[in-house]
Amino acid sequence: MSQEQQNQLNIELTEETASGTYSNLAIITHSSSEFVLDFIQIMPGVPKAKVKSRIIMTPEHAKKLMRAVADNIAKYESVNGVIREDNPQQTFPMNFGTPTTEA
Repeated sequence: MSQEQQNQLNIELTEETASGTYSNLAIITHSSSEFVLDFIQIMPGVPKAKVKSRIIMTPEHAKKLMRAVADNIAKYESVNGVIREDNPQQTFPMNFGTPTTEA
């Protein structure tokens, strides 16, 4: 077996996971040892929203994720043009008893 074959990772994707979960808000918090990413779906006119997915990762993996997202946004914008943000300074007045952060 070659070195390349030994380093391959077989990743499975179930049908349920492949369909994805829609999110239009992310709240990111952290401690000294982990980052918590909560993905939320907010519906217009509904005063309550539920966390649809929570991902917990190490600071190292959070930084790798940040770089991967930035790289993909750059590639997307090079083909499709700059992604317009309607209100890039918009914040949500929420406090869950955790450090204040924005996504």
